Amino acid sequence: MDVISRTWAWLATGAHWSGPDGVWHRLAEHLELTAVCLALSCAVALPLAVVLGHTGRGGALAVNLSNAGRAVPTFAVLVLLTLGPLGAYEPWPTVLALVLFAIPPLLTNAYVGMREVDRDVVEAARGMGMSGRQVVGRVELPLALPLVMTGVRSAAVQVVATVSIAAMVGGGGLGRIITAGFRLTDTAQVVAGALLVAALALLVEGVFVALERWLGRARRRRGPVAPGPGPGPEESAERTSPVPNEWSAV
Repeated sequence: MDVISRTWAWLATGAHWSGPDGVWHRLAEHLELTAVCLALSCAVALPLAVVLGHTGRGGALAVNLSNAGRAVPTFAVLVLLTLGPLGAYEPWPTVLALVLFAIPPLLTNAYVGMREVDRDVVEAARGMGMSGRQVVGRVELPLALPLVMTGVRSAAVQVVATVSIAAMVGGGGLGRIITAGFRLTDTAQVVAGALLVAALALLVEGVFVALERWLGRARRRRGPVAPGPGPGPEESAERTSPVPNEWSAV
């Protein structure tokens, strides 16, 4: 109970929230580093997953290799990068370590989402004359979006929680509050820093859940996906396939 009361007192002290070492400044650093790492991870993993999921070639190998990377502790990767030539260019060791950490959930979920799209719907789109890009943009990606967003949400929460290790090598973020507490043997400050990181991770989780629901509602309001260039008039007159009914599920 003493630790809880001292932690509350630490959080309620206004001096701990202002200044270059205050909570607000460390929170801004934490969010900035998270945004950079997540953006770079998405830029690498999502296009690769979309291409591999669309073609169906090499995706399983790429997913297995990325998942195997999870066996390597992020902190160990960070230490190795910091001790290497890249260590002179802070915060790039931290950014690279966290990007490698965030790629597996992004790549796996996006690839699985693309591969789980109903092949009959894809073939129907191709039969309507859609190009490969149109099939990806108008059919496969909209149907895979829920799993893609799940991967982004998972990666975002993991990165938010793990950015704290940047403080171990002199980086910024809320982890600096925790390391400072250890240095000062101030248990209340350590617990306060941990609570702040946990609260931020829960907040990010909630934001992405709300975003997923909003995208789902927007997708349902748009209704069927607009088809690409269709077959010629003669072929259209001969075909009576139930393609529109299949598209209603998109």
